[in-house]
Amino acid sequence: MKVIIGSDHAGWALKKEIFPILEQLGFEYKDVGTNSSESVDYPDFAKPVSEQVAAGDYDLGILICGTGIGMSMTANKVPGVRCALVNDVFSAEMSRLHNNANVLAMGERVIGPGLAKAIVEKWISTEFEGGRHANRVEKVMETEK
Repeated sequence: MKVIIGSDHAGWALKKEIFPILEQLGFEYKDVGTNSSESVDYPDFAKPVSEQVAAGDYDLGILICGTGIGMSMTANKVPGVRCALVNDVFSAEMSRLHNNANVLAMGERVIGPGLAKAIVEKWISTEFEGGRHANRVEKVMETEK
């Protein structure tokens, strides 16, 4: 599985905590930046992550900013993206299991590294359940048309 990850300046430190988890789980990943705490604009990182997931270049995307809100709003503007803003492990699991989220957004100022690691582990390891949920996800995707 291939994962693409991006952050703005407010999510940069937390993003660095996620790399070892991806490596431990054996996932190939690409970091599209940012790579410092210097102020940048979150759409400049949410957009390429989302576009590459939507294009099928990457299976999943992870976005991190201060709250996760700006990243998730931007990501969900890209057709084909189902970005979930997650602050707990249960929501991470359900966003994949029932909603087939393909992009995860988190906020460094909202959650700490320990919780973020647990969220990423659960989110990445959970597969879409399909069944009755597939019809619902299809209805969500139809709103883009």
